[in-house]
Amino acid sequence: MEKSCLAYCLKARPLLKPDQHQPDERKEMQHPTAIVEPTVKIGKNVEIEPYAVIKGNVELKDNVTVKSHAHIEGNTTIGRGTTIFPFASIGTVTQDLKFAGEETFIDIGENCSIRECVTINGSCGEGTRVSVGNQCLIMAYCHIAHNCQVGNQVIMSNNATLAGHVTVDDYAIVGGMTPIHQFVRIGSYAMVGGMSRVTKDVPPFTLGGGHPYKIGGLNLVGLKRRQFSLEARKALTKAFKVTYRSGIKLADALDLLRLEYPEDTNVKYWIDFCADSKRGLIDHSLAQSKEKALEEASL
Repeated sequence: MEKSCLAYCLKARPLLKPDQHQPDERKEMQHPTAIVEPTVKIGKNVEIEPYAVIKGNVELKDNVTVKSHAHIEGNTTIGRGTTIFPFASIGTVTQDLKFAGEETFIDIGENCSIRECVTINGSCGEGTRVSVGNQCLIMAYCHIAHNCQVGNQVIMSNNATLAGHVTVDDYAIVGGMTPIHQFVRIGSYAMVGGMSRVTKDVPPFTLGGGHPYKIGGLNLVGLKRRQFSLEARKALTKAFKVTYRSGIKLADALDLLRLEYPEDTNVKYWIDFCADSKRGLIDHSLAQSKEKALEEASL
């Protein structure tokens, strides 16, 4: 009796002897039901599970795992050791209505976990790219939109969403169910609470959340876990208080910090972040209102 087509597709591949020629090595760990176009570049020890779809100019570096039903397309590079979980979608066309068919790119770093149903869209604008750094955990149902830049060891909890042109610096954590407004920047080591609404830039090293968003102070637990010294934490605490609690203008606060901490790299990063903010610092209106009240009281 002839074997059915399904039985043929699901049967195990025979093991090869070390000296036996394998004419197509890239299929060694590829399930026969996976659809992989010939244009896809596949490294060593790459595993592609059943019903995954990979097409276009995708490159899978060594030790990548693409789990069942994942979809990857476009000019997408998946870094070494990264795992793409079921039903994740990477490289599909951006949802930006300005997109006119430009050639864009997506880069996913090494040893990342892109969990179930994550969507990472293509970029918008000729030659632009979306990038995710190394050792990131992007939990289920997260969304990373066009022109986003995500740093190293970033954690995005379930259903966190990045609108277009968002930047998330290294080691930041974005809580679940939190939308980030387009063009916002999240600083390194910041911890954004779940179910928040983020419409302005979140300074590095801070802890906050809510709607409207309120900054509670520094992310001291996170800084301790990252081995920040007591001296470094004290300097950052002073930087935060001068910027957010002193009631003086932002420019004046940053000038004071430049004078007091000319060689401190963490404080310099704080100063540069605040000075370069395009959308303004989140929850900083309170400090501005204090400064305005002092001016009015002196009249």
